[in-house]
Order: sequence, then structure tokens, then C-alpha cells
Amino acid sequence: MQVKVDIEFNQLLKIVKTLPSKQLKQLKLEIEKETQDNKTIDLEALLLNGPTATKKQLDIITKNRKTINQWRTK
Repeated sequence: MQVKVDIEFNQLLKIVKTLPSKQLKQLKLEIEKETQDNKTIDLEALLLNGPTATKKQLDIITKNRKTINQWRTK
């Protein structure tokens, strides 16, 4: 059985402030764990869905690097 309760932020803050220190630490750990999990998932999704270079673009980059290296050694 689940019960949903609408609590305003200020009310929630008052409730959290009344928690004993042991429960407050436990709450902090759970919140930190949740935010760290979300950051990891978001970064992974970002990297997996990010743009990739085409063969033509990689060839241009390689050519530019060679040109810059030759210019620097003269």
C-alpha cells in the first residue's frame, strides 16, 4: 500500500531538521548516492550519443597536424 502526501518544501525542511543525527547522516548519504548515480548515467549517455568524426574529417585533421609539425620544425 502506498500513500502520497503533498508537502511543501518549507514543511519538508522542518521535518528534516528534526531528524536525529544518525538519520540525518543516512539521509545525506542517500541523497549523495542518488545524485552521483544520475551524474554517471548522464555522462555515459552524453558520451555514447555524442558526435563522431567521419573518415574525411579524420584525414583533414591528420593532414593539418602534419602541416603544423612541418611549420614548427622549420
